[in-house]
Amino acid sequence: MHQESWTVLSMLDWATNYFNQKGIKNSRLSIEWLLAHVLDVKRLDLYLLFERPLSSGELEQLRPLVQRRAKHEPLQYIIGETDFFGLKLSVSNSVLIPRPETEELVERILRDHPKDAPMKVMDIGTGSGCIALALKHHRPDWEIWAMDTSEEALRQAQANAKSLDLSVQWFQDDLFDTQFLRHHPELAYQFDVVVSNPPYILNEERSNLDTEVVNYEPELALFCRSTGHMYESLMNTSKQLLKKPGGRFYFELHERYGEEVRTLYSSVGIEAKIVKDLGEKDRFIVGTL
Repeated sequence: MHQESWTVLSMLDWATNYFNQKGIKNSRLSIEWLLAHVLDVKRLDLYLLFERPLSSGELEQLRPLVQRRAKHEPLQYIIGETDFFGLKLSVSNSVLIPRPETEELVERILRDHPKDAPMKVMDIGTGSGCIALALKHHRPDWEIWAMDTSEEALRQAQANAKSLDLSVQWFQDDLFDTQFLRHHPELAYQFDVVVSNPPYILNEERSNLDTEVVNYEPELALFCRSTGHMYESLMNTSKQLLKKPGGRFYFELHERYGEEVRTLYSSVGIEAKIVKDLGEKDRFIVGTL
């Protein structure tokens, strides 16, 4: 970035080539997002601004963002926000970046439960609050609770709730030593739905992950010690929360271990089905107590 004058087009072309040299995926898209962020315009509007010169102040603002992206830091952390199910959420490296597959999870819950049915929902491992807030946005009359073991993640989720003017009951808790019902004994067996996108990547899979994921996203939200330990704990907690009969659970899965989880649940008398995502991968396990 050393030439004397830059336009939108010349910056797009230069940075695309620079990111390609650094091995950045979606290099053109990366600079489009960064430049649109600095100019405070929609990404597609850049194509109407090709000849617009960039000021020295804009270049100063853009330079560190380009440097961060060149080190494979995710765009969402650099910009500080992401879109999820029609909502704009703030994100930082204290929370997992919401994935499109998790939008499918929200869509399935909304499809299974009509608007006029009053519901009580618990989101376990809420992170940025994406699931809880999307459900509350589309079902304002539902009572939504959400827990996470990370204090930093809960602060992020609460900030998102405030900016979106959505009311969710937040609770810090550890899934493997849950204290929720000690504080709220009246809520035992009162929830209609428990949903979770838990940490489901095994530690030994770390070397298979993209640099953007393993170097920047929070380990606490990514890795579990074993699939059985994670999903057994989820079910043990869910059985204390869900109404009997009829309470439903919706858990996101590692694409490789869905059958393992289904077999685990079947062995204790819980019938569940594996649901594929749009990519035809085993992605969710859904069932009714």
